[in-house]
Amino acid sequence: MHSKTVIGLAVAGIIVAVAAVGTTSSAYAADLKCEPEKVAEKYPGIAGKTIKIGADPQTPPYVYRDAEDFNKLIGFDVDMAKFVFDCAGVETEYQLGGWSGLLPALAATQIDVMWDTLYYTAERAEQVDYIVYMQAATGALTQAGNPKGIKSMDDLCGNGTAVGLGTVEEAAMRDKSKECTDAGKEAIEIKTYPDMAAGFRLITNSRTDIVLTDLTQTMTMVKKDPTVYGLAFKIFTGFKIGAAVKNDDNDLLRAIHDGIQIAQATGMQAKIHEKYVMDPALQLPTEVLLK
Repeated sequence: MHSKTVIGLAVAGIIVAVAAVGTTSSAYAADLKCEPEKVAEKYPGIAGKTIKIGADPQTPPYVYRDAEDFNKLIGFDVDMAKFVFDCAGVETEYQLGGWSGLLPALAATQIDVMWDTLYYTAERAEQVDYIVYMQAATGALTQAGNPKGIKSMDDLCGNGTAVGLGTVEEAAMRDKSKECTDAGKEAIEIKTYPDMAAGFRLITNSRTDIVLTDLTQTMTMVKKDPTVYGLAFKIFTGFKIGAAVKNDDNDLLRAIHDGIQIAQATGMQAKIHEKYVMDPALQLPTEVLLK
């Protein structure tokens, strides 16, 4: 998929050189506006480039294919990226693949930005720089009717749980399984999947009891087909979600940060949340998180 993009707003100087965790001042934010015609002045490092965005087209409501046009991507992250890069003044194209392969592709510079429900962790920040803009919660997807009666993390001992390969949930489940065995209970039967479509199939085919993933994705599937899927429980994790670029790709980092600030100041991010039936309260003030 290819889309025109416009990138905007950043005064001279590198705002991302603000400590290890930083945000811009309110005075700076007030001066921001979309000026795509000034891309060479504001973000010379990306002027004239086509930014490659890595995403998994099977992660609704963040990134997925339009039912009426298979070649068209839609979703919360797609709309946010379009607004940001249209605001900034550069073209974009999508490089699609399984979610678990996107961060390695970014580290290898095969893509310029990963923009698809990416949680911030300090370990990931060793390789990439983040622009975060919303908070996350985890949902436990199960079969309709919750046949195993799983109602909390403590009920996972001795049951099957599937997690995305390389996700924060994978590490959490391995720790939780050890807690189970240390307490004399059965271990959790952990499965991993490379992308969300594969994870959802594990539930529909009854090959696992729970799939742990982003709560918004979980609720999207439950609303889509409540005869197949159910919500066992949810956890508000405190994780932050954002887009990521390779360490020290400063002009691209600034362009994204500026664009999201504008999306928040104008109410555009809230509108996109509502468009995809997501709680606007998930929005967080955008900030740059470095290693």
